[in-house]
Amino acid sequence: MNAEYLVRLDSFEGPLDLLLHLVEKNEMDIYNIPIAEITEQYLSYLNAMQELRLDIASEFLVMAATLLAIKSNMLLPKPEPLELDDVFDMMDEGMDPRQLLMERLLEYKKFKYLAAELQQREIHRSNVYTRPPGDLTPFIPDEEPNPVKGVSLYDLLDAFRSALLKAVEEEEPVARIRRDEVSVKERTFEILDFLQFHSGQASFQSLLSRYRRRSEIVVTFLAVLELIKNRKIQCRQEGLFSDILLHLVV
Repeated sequence: MNAEYLVRLDSFEGPLDLLLHLVEKNEMDIYNIPIAEITEQYLSYLNAMQELRLDIASEFLVMAATLLAIKSNMLLPKPEPLELDDVFDMMDEGMDPRQLLMERLLEYKKFKYLAAELQQREIHRSNVYTRPPGDLTPFIPDEEPNPVKGVSLYDLLDAFRSALLKAVEEEEPVARIRRDEVSVKERTFEILDFLQFHSGQASFQSLLSRYRRRSEIVVTFLAVLELIKNRKIQCRQEGLFSDILLHLVV
């Protein structure tokens, strides 16, 4: 993989957004979050982001430290809280840190729902006219298809993480032979050929399963993001956590 290829994405709304995604994906009880399990999955996501050389905001790392401190504190034989600057003042006061985490998640979930509701109302209001509208067709630009209908970046990362778990580490051959790595640009052409061979549509998982090495999977994932960005392909997800389908844009 080209060492200079760096991805910057703004789709991550923050660590609480990622935590809420994990809670909903695993159908956890938000009032009784299994800290050990959620911490392991959260760190797994951060590792996947680092594998892709994503820019990770500091608040994601603070949340990781918070989860680890809560987990460690729960394993202590005596109820003495860990110290981690002012983030854990609630521990010093004898409060259950899981309670604070639950309250923050519930508050975030509420505001996320309200934001989505306001967005829907804005869309509805934009279709309401106080007088018969004139013909604005000549001024309306051609609508471009949504390249990620029903698919979030977290869904794509889920598939990526699953493929990484099945990947094998590259072994050193007995006789070292230099092998040129496939670039992201070259892999985009391979993906387009793959989709054309499969009548313009294939599952994201079937594409990733063609590659065994971690470096190949990383390059493939980056190439898919590049194709989505350039609107060469679309991805669709019919149901919650169902297979992600890739489509050629005609």
